[in-house]
Amino acid sequence: MDATMDAQPAASAALTCFLVEDNAVIRENLVATLEEMVDLRVLGHAVDENGALRWLSQDHPGCDLLIIDIFLAQGTGLNVLRAAGEQLPGAQRVVLSNYATPDMRQRCLALGAHKVFDKSAELEDLLAYCSGLADAATRSARS
Repeated sequence: MDATMDAQPAASAALTCFLVEDNAVIRENLVATLEEMVDLRVLGHAVDENGALRWLSQDHPGCDLLIIDIFLAQGTGLNVLRAAGEQLPGAQRVVLSNYATPDMRQRCLALGAHKVFDKSAELEDLLAYCSGLADAATRSARS
């Protein structure tokens, strides 16, 4: 399966997210953690570059956040990151990778990532970042 979308409407969340992650265990744990700890709803996911690019080519005006892994089973998250900047310029683009070296961080930022997090050491930072985005969205909706 290349990409999936949430077929059932869920309760309104402050933030909506699309996830590009090929590892099922990481993806399922990340979705569960984000939806439990942050006012966020995951719209769907892709497991490879083609699935993510297909999803991005559709109209997604309500997507606030993309979380993208760089090394996918097929293709690369770098191309997804580049396309996301073109297709969803208003969405926050976050990279979550096991290879968040200084060089890779620079490359991701140059391709339009707003933040880069290391899967092995910065998950708490990712959650805090997402919480901040959700809080800002809630404040903005109240204004």
